[in-house]
Amino acid sequence: MTGDQGPGPAPARPSEATWRGAAPPPLPRIGPLGWVLVVLRGTGIVTVLLVGVTLILPMRAVERLFVGSRRPLTGPWVQAVCRLSLLIIALRWRCVGRPMQGPGAVVANHSSWLDIFALNAAMPVFFVSKAEVAGWPGINILTAVTNTHFVTRDPRLARAQAAEFGARTRAGHRLLFFPEGTSSDGRRVLPFKPTLFQAFLDPALPANISLQPVTVRYRSPPGCDARFYGWWSDMELGPHLLAVLAQPRQGEVTVILHPRVAVSGHTRKSLAAAAEAAVRAGLQIPPTASS
Repeated sequence: MTGDQGPGPAPARPSEATWRGAAPPPLPRIGPLGWVLVVLRGTGIVTVLLVGVTLILPMRAVERLFVGSRRPLTGPWVQAVCRLSLLIIALRWRCVGRPMQGPGAVVANHSSWLDIFALNAAMPVFFVSKAEVAGWPGINILTAVTNTHFVTRDPRLARAQAAEFGARTRAGHRLLFFPEGTSSDGRRVLPFKPTLFQAFLDPALPANISLQPVTVRYRSPPGCDARFYGWWSDMELGPHLLAVLAQPRQGEVTVILHPRVAVSGHTRKSLAAAAEAAVRAGLQIPPTASS
């Protein structure tokens, strides 16, 4: 989808299998006030991210020196950067539930580029992404400093990738997966792909490993389409980002941390079904408590 309010053509979304669904709603036109907000909010977020990236490098060096691969400093630091970014956007954020204890990973629904900020604000996590993302200009810098876990869909590399996944899990890293395999309009949960969950059954992983299902729920700004924050199909990133930054009154994002699901005793299909059911229920049932 191409917006009509940008200063020029935005880069197209990289080629991948995407969910189509209904046609995306037209993006609101940006007026004078909207452009002022784009400049102010955009400048604020870029400044925060630049400072965050600059300071995370020496913090990483200290961590490597004293605690090896663990991230006691940079994990909370990334949380703070993402919470501050959401505050600058004026998108209200809240978290329901608590991060699980012990070794494990996180699985969540995927609706928008905003998920990166919302989920990182909830707990220290390391996103799992396809290897191609490492070559995207600009994005590759962020993925490098945030220690994104890249995977390649090649059966010949499956064992090596499983070993790396196991090593990071034992080091206490919370790897975050999007089992839908694509993003949606934020109004639904797409079927989870069971093949992804095979990695959690590898015998090299800790015996007591668990998964924490997480639901990300968006409420659109007053008067906007309910799918306003969703980024899917062939929508271009640039116009959508500008439309979000230009909103005078923002909506809300809620991150729901569900009880953990023990991997032991599950097959990949039953594990995928249990995680999907929890995430789906969180999108349908209003949360009752917040943290």
